[in-house]
Amino acid sequence: MPIVTIQITREGTTPEQKAALIKGATDLMSEVLNKPPALTFVVIQEVELADWGVAGLPVEEFRRQTGSEPNGD
Repeated sequence: MPIVTIQITREGTTPEQKAALIKGATDLMSEVLNKPPALTFVVIQEVELADWGVAGLPVEEFRRQTGSEPNGD
């Protein structure tokens, strides 16, 4: 019984995007590990932006310094 945990920053992810993440993770476990979808659990945890960091910096400061956008651009 796989349990997949996906952590994302809380930045307005839509229910449709979350559904796509759940389906994608479930499909991946089925394809790669031959696990039944009915026994695959996916948990999405949203983390406040202030509680997320990258490259030794709070993510908002990292974005300011690098010009990174929340959508990865």
